[in-house]
Amino acid sequence: MTLLRPISSDPIAIRQALERGWVLSIAGPVTFPKNTELREAVTRIPADRLMVETDAPYLAPVPMRGKRNQPAFVAHTLECIAGLRGDDVADLDRATTATAARVFGW
Repeated sequence: MTLLRPISSDPIAIRQALERGWVLSIAGPVTFPKNTELREAVTRIPADRLMVETDAPYLAPVPMRGKRNQPAFVAHTLECIAGLRGDDVADLDRATTATAARVFGW
């Protein structure tokens, strides 16, 4: 299994990454209202291929913008992604945690 930390929300790049079996990790910028491409892109990633991360110490998610980023802020990113996808936060939390466990061998 290969990890990919996407720099682009390009639909073709996402499709190609998923076709290669890669896992995509999404950070705080998905919470930025003007980041429409990434916000739309996250809806196309299957939950079992999705992880959520911080981008510490920069790019803290909304509503923590302007503060030094920290791992605890990943909850804001998860909540945003769940809302964009129409997923229950607890269900997406379990799915992304299972993905991370599989990727990192926990």
